[in-house]
Amino acid sequence: MLTVLVAAANPNPAGIPNPTRQAPGALTEKIDLVLGIAAWAGTAAGVAGVLVTGAMMAISLKRGESSEHMSRLGMVLGGCVLVATAGPLVQFVFN
Repeated sequence: MLTVLVAAANPNPAGIPNPTRQAPGALTEKIDLVLGIAAWAGTAAGVAGVLVTGAMMAISLKRGESSEHMSRLGMVLGGCVLVATAGPLVQFVFN
């Protein structure tokens, strides 16, 4: 009975390979480069979105038009927050 309990408690019985979670160094360098470029592009898009929304608000104010710029600004800022917290969120979920 004791041997059955020990065998059930052993997560890796003999004969089953247990690979490491380490990716090759060349692959991680390339993936880090791509993710860095994507993060930079997301940040640049967020800044551009805030600038465009601010310009549209200023033009509409000068013309005397009313529009739903605050909802658009909220969407842009929500996207900025999502881009900024993407890495920590993924690390929290998968670690």
